[in-house]
Amino acid sequence: MTLHDFQVSDRDLSDATLSEYLASEAIAVDTETMGLLPQRDRLCLVQLCNPEGKVTAIRIAKGQSEAPNLKKLMEAANILKVFHFARFDVATLRYNLGIQVQPVFCTKIASKLARTYTNRHGLKDVVQELEQVELDKSAQSSDWGNAANLSDAQLSYAANDVRYLLSVQQKLLRMLQREERWELAQKCFQALPTIVTLDLLQFKDLFEH
Repeated sequence: MTLHDFQVSDRDLSDATLSEYLASEAIAVDTETMGLLPQRDRLCLVQLCNPEGKVTAIRIAKGQSEAPNLKKLMEAANILKVFHFARFDVATLRYNLGIQVQPVFCTKIASKLARTYTNRHGLKDVVQELEQVELDKSAQSSDWGNAANLSDAQLSYAANDVRYLLSVQQKLLRMLQREERWELAQKCFQALPTIVTLDLLQFKDLFEH
């Protein structure tokens, strides 16, 4: 099934698609879930986009606990995985599919470090400024659990959440380097696996007084 160059697969990447993505230096990644608590709200969809603009969404079945090809891609040490708010997506992929994502670039962290002239760091705001594209977020809060019958609006929303990420990442990288905050950003990204572990163990106030 395709929708405007958007390929949908069930349960995992095909071997052919995996091979194509493994040739990339970076992959944009996003997830759709039933809510914001990984221990309660299941993973429904994983979206990917490579530098050539090939977008794939993987429908994750209820009760599914592994996706071997996706795991191989997400754990490939030579491929950068770019997320917006990686903290949530990395936790969701680990909790639901046992995937230890690395290495990671988070455009939300990068935006907060680089775009200190604004407090608007949501994906819609970042894409609008850096790509001059206005994302339609009307399908953001919708039922992703009915994966076999996703609407065109849901599929379009899911595709757009990864379609611009790699370009945004490059622009934020240049801003971070220009403002001499790139090294700090890298340390933040390297700390994410530990932060995700704390989140999954529900340590919410570890650094508070």
